[in-house]
Amino acid sequence: MNPTKVLIVDDDAFLLDMYAIKFRESGFAVDIAKNGEEALAKSKSANPDVILLDIVMPKMDGFDVLRALKKDNLAPNAVIVILTNLGQKEDVERGLKLGASDYVVKAHFTPSEVVAKVKGLLVGKTQASGGLASGASGDFHI
Repeated sequence: MNPTKVLIVDDDAFLLDMYAIKFRESGFAVDIAKNGEEALAKSKSANPDVILLDIVMPKMDGFDVLRALKKDNLAPNAVIVILTNLGQKEDVERGLKLGASDYVVKAHFTPSEVVAKVKGLLVGKTQASGGLASGASGDFHI
């Protein structure tokens, strides 16, 4: 079986490397994107199984990326997790309404906990009818 492909999108090189290492150590195939435009291009070409998406980025923020992913049907089966430091209720609601599977505030979780959360979402996705996740997990962490 091929490893699960995860695309990590963040403009912070340190965080990008830290999450990439943790996901690789857990058996994921990892690709990275440093901005929203790169994320869309890689989503189209690599069709990742999971997208970890920061919100605050230059050029194109994570909400715009999420909107474009859905509008253009890029990586249609991907589990999308917003991974950001924006923890306001309005931001969480906006992200979930735009189609994210979950919303995680970076400061509240270690990278290992983020990996565990993604694994849990993937298990839930495969157990859902038709193999696709239906809606948000409702598991908000702010």
